[in-house]
Amino acid sequence: MRKERLIVPLLVVLLLVWLVGQAVSSWLFEREMARTLADLEARGEIDIQRLDVEQGWWTSTGRIRLAPLLGQAWQLELTYQAQHGVLSTLLNGEAMLRHGPDGVNLFGDSLASSPPQWEASYHTLNGVLEGRIQLSPLRITQQQRELAFDGGRLRFSGEQGDWRLRAQLSAWTLSDGAVRLEIGPATLNSHYAYTEDARAFTQEDRLQIESLSWHQPQLELDATAFRLANRISLDEQELRMQLDIDLGEIHAAEQVLLTGQVEAELSRLNADAIRHTMARLRELAASGAHGDDPDALLAALEPYLLAMLKDSPRLDLQRLELDSPMLGLAARVDGSLFFDGRRLDVLSLVDFEEPAVKERWRRRLDGDFTWHELPTVVALWLGLPLDTRTLEVDIGRGQVRVNGRPLPPLWR
Repeated sequence: MRKERLIVPLLVVLLLVWLVGQAVSSWLFEREMARTLADLEARGEIDIQRLDVEQGWWTSTGRIRLAPLLGQAWQLELTYQAQHGVLSTLLNGEAMLRHGPDGVNLFGDSLASSPPQWEASYHTLNGVLEGRIQLSPLRITQQQRELAFDGGRLRFSGEQGDWRLRAQLSAWTLSDGAVRLEIGPATLNSHYAYTEDARAFTQEDRLQIESLSWHQPQLELDATAFRLANRISLDEQELRMQLDIDLGEIHAAEQVLLTGQVEAELSRLNADAIRHTMARLRELAASGAHGDDPDALLAALEPYLLAMLKDSPRLDLQRLELDSPMLGLAARVDGSLFFDGRRLDVLSLVDFEEPAVKERWRRRLDGDFTWHELPTVVALWLGLPLDTRTLEVDIGRGQVRVNGRPLPPLWR
């Protein structure tokens, strides 16, 4: 009898624990989604809104709309339905892309294809979200033009402050009569890590295209293993941008036309000025001012944009290596370019097209570059002795000199 009396209270306790777990799971999901969207919007490139939100203990629904901060070029809308459990939440929905000021649906109106479907799971205990989006094949035909895409798959995962994306895309083919461009398959890996409100962040992207071909009468170019990697980091002092490109091999007429690698870095962009610029841009977007007037928008942002240059930015070309076995030419170049960030009040972005203003900008440039193992044909083109093997390019207050001489006219 004693055991039987304990069963009912135990069941009640378990039921209460389960209900509390459901409520906590729903609350944590809502909190993390709101925090994550706020942090992503704080990055400054896009406007994020959440609409038609209905939150419940067992299910929640809503729409997430993403759009450029200014303009109406596109809108991406993600619908979601969340099924809450004590330990995890399952989500699914569809992605609808609209383009143009009239908000025309890409899928269904412009394309005879249904919107991509997405699904994900949110783990309550560790706050990790994992999901995927499946892209269906599509084909668009307009007279002799045809665009074909064989589909793809996107996977994303992460938690607040740390997100990863992996996209695997099949080949794209664009043809117009005898002209044909084919790109892919391709793989993109992206990692975005940030602090609260995106005050500091690091973004790394790696794109690899297995093949790229351009075919037209009397010209065929085929490239393989093209790779591009970039890293953007914002800390308390500066924004740094690093770029690494590997051209793989580009073939023409069954010969290697070009191979090469490029490594470059842009640094010393003032961090506080960048944050102030994005804050001002969000204010202008919220007010609706200057949305259709690029010149007025540039004038409103000019003081903030110029302030980004006050730490004298520098561009480092750490590596430029190009080889053309077909043409018998090669290039090995490195060097740096500096911008003088003093007295920015005499510069202007609004009037940049005026010759006097362009001259002020040009005279802020200093730097030097070295071309190692200079090809003889380049020395001949520049009017240098044919045995010149090193080309020193010096830039002082915007004036360019090569091996101590003023730069000769490149086109005669």
